Amino acid sequence: MHIAIDAMGGDLGPRATVQGTSEALSAHPELQVRLYGPQAVLQDELSRLPKRLQAVRARLNVVHAPDIVSQDMKLTRVLRAPPTSSLAMMLDDLASGQADAGVSAGNTAALMALSRRALGTVAGIPRPAISTAIPTRNGGRCYMLDMGANIEASASRLVEFALMGDVMARRVDDLSHPRVALLNVGVEATKGTASVRAADAMLRELPGINYVGFVEGDGLFSGAVDVVVCDGFVGNVVLKASEGLARMLIGRMQATFHAHWGSRLVGLLARPALQRLRSQLDPVRYNGASLLGLSGIVVKSHGRASALGFTSAIFRSMQEVRINLPVHLERELGQRAILAKEAGISCCFDGESGSRTDDPNI
Repeated sequence: MHIAIDAMGGDLGPRATVQGTSEALSAHPELQVRLYGPQAVLQDELSRLPKRLQAVRARLNVVHAPDIVSQDMKLTRVLRAPPTSSLAMMLDDLASGQADAGVSAGNTAALMALSRRALGTVAGIPRPAISTAIPTRNGGRCYMLDMGANIEASASRLVEFALMGDVMARRVDDLSHPRVALLNVGVEATKGTASVRAADAMLRELPGINYVGFVEGDGLFSGAVDVVVCDGFVGNVVLKASEGLARMLIGRMQATFHAHWGSRLVGLLARPALQRLRSQLDPVRYNGASLLGLSGIVVKSHGRASALGFTSAIFRSMQEVRINLPVHLERELGQRAILAKEAGISCCFDGESGSRTDDPNI
């Protein structure tokens, strides 16, 4: 398995991506990696790896990419720039078949636009959606989309998100009938924006999907649903708020058990249980968001991800490679388009693969 990695994205620089990549190589002997960035910088980071990771360098190929797409670079500049950045070169090699998947912690807008231009989309999807897993009660997880790629979404786009999330949950988690819901401010049919209410009506008429209606914010982590659909503005706010809450709870627990000698003693006795809880709440465990709808596999790592978090994003990409997720999306969304038309429902996708584009407004 070959994974292409943009080593220059992320707030922590190449050190986190290089070490995270090396940890993934150490855990999976079948993995081969192409690492993109300025050669001198990457070789320096590789030389700093601990001895236990030095052996993985034989399965790591550094590809010299002289330029970097910064987090604040405007999208118009990104699209007009020569394809010599670590992000653009990674995606071009993915498109040419030199890699099975691509991973980056870089500029989300640039990753989305360049990915669509290089790879195209499946089943006529006009624009990919960002999907990530969030933890639920009893150790489960729920797929949420969109997480920021589409700030506003029409009813038909929300239906597309629901169908893509359904494919993701069935293929990745082997769920026979994933429970799909729309995120709303209430569960009553009269609640929500016009697009959410219209999407609700469309999904109720669409055959072949286990649509269970609306879910409120307090039900996201309950385990009652497997896929939650919303527009990118709402999804991104929910994700960032959840990450902040998880970090606050972990910090409060640590502060409480270190307050005085009595609580420190209790903390020592409870350490195994607390470590399990911290692991379950840690956002790092769920790092790695899929760009669903592309004809290739691209995973976005959180910009602030540590080496451990970046490793998790690589594992996410490997999982999608193993099941060949884009092929399932292409076939099953095409079949759903036929069912939608038979039910008199108009969706944006038409079952034909999207073409690559140079349109700067993607």
